[in-house]
Amino acid sequence: MYDSIAALVRQEGWRAEGAAARVHYDGGGDRFAVEFYADVDRVLYWNVPGHGDEGEDTAAPVPRESVPDPLRRRIREDLDAAGVDPGVERRSV
Repeated sequence: MYDSIAALVRQEGWRAEGAAARVHYDGGGDRFAVEFYADVDRVLYWNVPGHGDEGEDTAAPVPRESVPDPLRRRIREDLDAAGVDPGVERRSV
């Protein structure tokens, strides 16, 4: 396991999935899954439909611009606390 993944899973809500770490966020009616990929130092955001949503079984990637600033800030803080350059949150895929 990557050191960065091991450090992230010590942050609230994060869990390891191979070379990635994932956290879920539910706030203000929006549901997101956030993934950090250690082998490429990238963060991806996914919109996660809720119960009763059309296509509820399919998550879809979303552009950073549509992700609430408080969530993006929290992800950068978690990355920093895990010893990962928080600037990777801003890198495009």
